Amino acid sequence: MRTLILICLIAFLGSTNLKAQTAEYVGSNKCKMCHNKPADANTPSVYAHWKDSKHAKAMEVLSAAEAADPKCTKCHATAASVNKDLVTPGLKITEGVSCESCHGPGSLYFPNTIMKDKAKAIEKGMTVPSEKICKTCHNAESKHYKGFDYKEMVKKITHPKPAA
Repeated sequence: MRTLILICLIAFLGSTNLKAQTAEYVGSNKCKMCHNKPADANTPSVYAHWKDSKHAKAMEVLSAAEAADPKCTKCHATAASVNKDLVTPGLKITEGVSCESCHGPGSLYFPNTIMKDKAKAIEKGMTVPSEKICKTCHNAESKHYKGFDYKEMVKKITHPKPAA
């Protein structure tokens, strides 16, 4: 009888969502769903701010040879820099450096009910960008590196506060 109870308990626990979930990279279109509205008339939406940035256009500046070189694409495209098993069809290499390069894989935090609460989003894996994250690419490993002043550069990439 104890064996039967143990088998049933193991089967139940194995079938529930008690297993740890792995966050996946979902692509900027998932972010766009909620971040495509300006917070006010004087600022672009978060998505528009990113779309007009050098990060979004990072793949466009590469030569054909560089675009085929993993040493280059690992910093010029989120899709090329992460574990391929964690990439959903929504993340395209043509997105360049997308939201998830800075904020982490979004599958667990992108739902609006979670994103409305920053602490909850962080609990679900959203990353608050930092100098360390930026310097994984903005460093002397690149043949085009010309120095990196985090305090100055973060001013250029910081997006407006998302619309409520």
